[in-house]
Amino acid sequence: MTSTATLALADPAEAADLGGFLTRLLRFDRAAAVRLQAVQSPETAEQGAGVLAVFGRLPLGTTGVIAVRTARLAALAQAADLTVSAGQLLEGVDEDGGTVAVPAPVTGPAWAGLLPPRTGWKPLGAAATDQVFPQLMSGVREFKERSAAVPEHHRSRAVLDELADEIWSRPLDAVPELPLRAAHAAYVIGFLHPGTPLSAHRAGSWLRLNAPHGSVAVRAAAAPGAGLGLTPLL
Repeated sequence: MTSTATLALADPAEAADLGGFLTRLLRFDRAAAVRLQAVQSPETAEQGAGVLAVFGRLPLGTTGVIAVRTARLAALAQAADLTVSAGQLLEGVDEDGGTVAVPAPVTGPAWAGLLPPRTGWKPLGAAATDQVFPQLMSGVREFKERSAAVPEHHRSRAVLDELADEIWSRPLDAVPELPLRAAHAAYVIGFLHPGTPLSAHRAGSWLRLNAPHGSVAVRAAAAPGAGLGLTPLL
């Protein structure tokens, strides 16, 4: 696939969802890069259609979380796997036409070269978004209150990251195998909608939270700067 290729989405309404996903990523980092993969799926291969997956990293505390937004493609002439500027990709999203213009590739950050596994995921449990929100909002309030209580001359990025890690590393009450960080990431990237179902999965040291609007993946015992697995999560 060339950098001038344009992808047509099977559902034009998904263009707006993808644009919203990219906009939220750019709030964390205006120079953010994303890894983009366009592949044929077993269900649509005969029709020549495919799936677009866009991977972005959320820097929450000292631990990064991978957020994944997928969309069905109306047609796919050639598979693609490249890292691009999130801002340029957003500029290429045509919400009226339901298409995405693929920008030229860039040299990506280390995380973009390594992704969670595609297979081997085992279910951990399920929950409704409404079960997650009370604990999530409590964590948000606690972070705001405790960070505000830190004297301004001590309120460094390192201090705030340490506080964030303390709060978001706690078990998620609805699915204790997951850290609260997974729900927080899904919330800030726009994947949690009232009344929608959630499911949790594990593959090796990776944990994944699925929502109807996207997925997030984290390490079970994440360390600062931890790398990611090798194959795409679709």
